[in-house]
Amino acid sequence: MIQVVVRLLLAVFFATAGYLHLARPEPFLTIMPPWVPMAEAVVFWTGIAELLGAVALFQGVSIPLRRAGAIGLALYAVCVFPANIHHFALDMARPDGGLGLGYHIPRMFAQPLVIWLTLWSGGVTDWPFRRRS
Repeated sequence: MIQVVVRLLLAVFFATAGYLHLARPEPFLTIMPPWVPMAEAVVFWTGIAELLGAVALFQGVSIPLRRAGAIGLALYAVCVFPANIHHFALDMARPDGGLGLGYHIPRMFAQPLVIWLTLWSGGVTDWPFRRRS
């Protein structure tokens, strides 16, 4: 039951983020590392990826689709980590400290947790809860 609730909460989270990538791309463009080519297209397609992954996580019937979505979203979360680090560095360099360490440090630690929760709730892994036989 907890696994289903987490999966649905993550689906809502990723769907909201995907919508925001499409509807209001400006904040995402400002944290994009300068070495990323075609930043506008990257933000657009990451929004599409989040929406598709969210739809896959919502699946209660198609387990292969749900697992594929979970894997895709986990890989996505790995790929956007450099943007989070870049945002951290940009923000901390501001005279006012930007959002501060109270925002950025938990965000850095949350990223691996979100990756694992996505894989666990999507049925890709049962670690560390697997039953010993």
